[in-house]
Amino acid sequence: MTRIRRGYIARRRRTKIRLFASTFRGAHSRLTRTITQQKMRALVSTQRDRGRRKRDFRRLWITRINAVTRENRVSYSYSRFIHDLYKKRLLLNRKILAQIAISNRNCLDTISNEIIK
Repeated sequence: MTRIRRGYIARRRRTKIRLFASTFRGAHSRLTRTITQQKMRALVSTQRDRGRRKRDFRRLWITRINAVTRENRVSYSYSRFIHDLYKKRLLLNRKILAQIAISNRNCLDTISNEIIK
């Protein structure tokens, strides 16, 4: 009895997985079983790190705003600045405030002065 060649579907699936893992090093990019394990691990890491990236950027923005608000006045802190923003109903998020703090500190000073009055 002659040998039957198998279909191409499994090979197509494996090549698709190999393309995903082509940048991995060593056996992680060559062996099918380790490729599938590393693919699952990589996808878990990306999902976890998307949330972590959001947290990290928020921390960065808060640090920048706090540094600029404390620069002029000793007693004025980030938390008091945000609290005064909410009391005056100024809708500026932390990302925009951090960009203002970096690019134009005078503008942030005028905002804080208007809030305090």
